[in-house]
Formats: sequence, C-alpha cells, structure tokens
Amino acid sequence: MKRVVCFLLFVSIFAHSWAQDIRQELDSLIATDPLLETSQLGLMVYDLTADTVLYAHNHRQTMRPASTMKLVTAITALDRLSGSYQLKTQLKYTGMVEGRTLRGNLYLIGGMDPMFDITDMRGFVERLSSLGIDTIHGAIVTDCSMKDTLRWGEGWCWDDDNPVLTPLLINRKPNFAERFVTELSNSGIVLDSLTVYEDYTPSDATPIAVCQHPVDQLLLRMMKESDNLYAECLYYQLAGCYGYRPARADYARIQEKQLVKHLGLDAASYRFADGSGLSLYNYVSAELLTMLLRYAWQQPAIFSHLEPSLPVAGEDGTLKKRMKKTFAQGNVKAKTGTLTGIISLAGYAQAANGHQLCFAIINQGVLSARAARDFQDRLCVVLCK
Repeated sequence: MKRVVCFLLFVSIFAHSWAQDIRQELDSLIATDPLLETSQLGLMVYDLTADTVLYAHNHRQTMRPASTMKLVTAITALDRLSGSYQLKTQLKYTGMVEGRTLRGNLYLIGGMDPMFDITDMRGFVERLSSLGIDTIHGAIVTDCSMKDTLRWGEGWCWDDDNPVLTPLLINRKPNFAERFVTELSNSGIVLDSLTVYEDYTPSDATPIAVCQHPVDQLLLRMMKESDNLYAECLYYQLAGCYGYRPARADYARIQEKQLVKHLGLDAASYRFADGSGLSLYNYVSAELLTMLLRYAWQQPAIFSHLEPSLPVAGEDGTLKKRMKKTFAQGNVKAKTGTLTGIISLAGYAQAANGHQLCFAIINQGVLSARAARDFQDRLCVVLCK
C-alpha cells in the first residue's frame, strides 16, 4: 500500500513539475520575443489528459482567426451533419423518352460540391447514353436553388483571388452548363435546340444520375491545403442542414452560435462571417478555438474525422516545411492561418509525458509572417519537448 501511495505521489510531483516547466518556458518566450513588442498575442493551451488549462495569455481577446476559422466550420459541420455526410450533384429529366429522343428537359441540380470534376460529368453523360437517348428535344436547366445568389462571402477583399460560390461547380469553376453541353456533343448526343436557363426542378422529375462525395474527402483538402472554396462549400452544407432553401450564411452562423452556447461560452462575444476565414469580419478568441478543439477531442464521432484532416508538423499540408527535426515534428497536428497582419495556428500536440494537448495561437498586427511562424514553431516545441 505504501508503494502505491509513494508512486502516486511521485506521479503527482512529476506532473506538477512538468506543467510548471512548460509555464515558465512559455513565460520566458513571451517576455523575450521582440515580435510581441509591436504586435498582439492570443494564446491558450489546454491539457486534455488532465482536463485543465495549462497556459493562457490574452486568451479572451477577440482577434481575426484567418484560416483557423476553418476549425470552427469543420467542427460545427461534423457536429451537425455527422461524418457520414455526402455532397450531391444530381441529373434529372422531365417529359417522355420516345424511341431514342428525350422530349423534355434535363435538370442539373447543384449541391455545391467542389470535388465534382470532368470524370463525374462524363459519368452523367454515359448514364444518359445508357438509357438509349441520343437526341434531346428540350432545354438544359440549371437548378442553383440550394443556396442564395451571393457569389462571394461577407467581408471578402475585392482584390483577393476569391472563389465563386455557386451550387453548380465543375473542376472548381462555375461553367457547369457550358461544360455539360460540350460533353453531350462529344458523346454524340444531339440537342435539337440549344436552350439553357436556370429554374427549379419539378418535384416529379425523374432521376438519371447522382454523384456523391464524402465529407472526409472534402475535409482533407480543406484542412491540409487550407482550400477556401472547400471550406465555403462545407459552410453552405451546414447552412442547409435543416432543409432551409436557399441556404444562407446566416443559417450556418446560427449553428455555430448554438454550439458555442453548448460549450458554455457567450456567443455574442464573437463574430462569424464566413467558413474559410477570408473575411475581415470574423472575430474569435484563442479560448473559443481551444474549447472547440477540446469538444471535438471529447466526441469520437467528430475527432475521428477531424484529426486525419489536420496538417502534421514537418510532414504534410501547410505544416510540411515547419518544425522539421524538432520535438514538434509529427507531434503537432494543427490548422494554419494567414491574412495580412494575422498569423494563427490551432490544433493538437503530443507532450513528451504522453499528455494530449490542444492549443490556439493568434498573432495579430504582425508585419513579418516569418517571424510570427517562427514564434509559433518555438512555442510548439516547448509543448512537445
């Protein structure tokens, strides 16, 4: 019995010493780094294993998150939609098939799937051909009713290379109908009269084909490569998760705020504008990002989809060239963020004592992105060594 008590006492003392060493090193890093003489820092580190805050510095100050906003989008979407969610693009028709002629319209129904490519489109055309149809006496109708007509996000800079937000995407571009007509022609299907317009799909339209892609496939590119279009497409899936049509960004914000309230935080303290972090109107805190990461870690149904999508330090994604040959390599899985004046990093870290940590770092008002990333990398090394 005495041996057990002594062992538990030793473990307690060691854990206290480890945590104290971490705090002292972070205090020293923050106090001596010249980056923080002219910029702001929001930081929170949470020990998930011990279920306690390990370190905090300006953790409740609201700042622009840049692409760490994608964590808010991903975690909320996985919580509301589940990891089995599929993005869909559909092809339907109305009218009658007489011989080899379709006397009716073809409907292209957008589901805002950024992964839909030319191979998928050719699959639609092949399915049409398999029905024996070689002539269409009708129109090509695009159904973009899945979302509103706004083509860009709120607070996006006009001079950025912003993606176009439309439900019908082919190889990331909005020229879906044009490419479809070309593929019909290439396959030998004749259009009696080339008429293309936008409208709703009638409820009695007959399905021809549906293309589906899993949310995991979307998350990999969205998080590993920080793909803004993919993030916005997921944002609008979230916006439409309860059947609202057309989906609007406001509906996604409602879901985010509900999750924030569930975490025990004040949703009114933050500002959510888009799904990617491109907007200058997003304002969150290091505390919010950290508590979302904690929540995701506690929910296996979320974490099992989120963790594989995160860049790994020194190995892949946007962290491939960072923290190489340090204690952090392979032990930090985190989402990066970059906007003019903002460099952020939030995710998980494996400490040397086996504890699992989550953290959020937001550097705001920085003129040197390299200096901010170097600061964050050194901070992560402190957490892992």
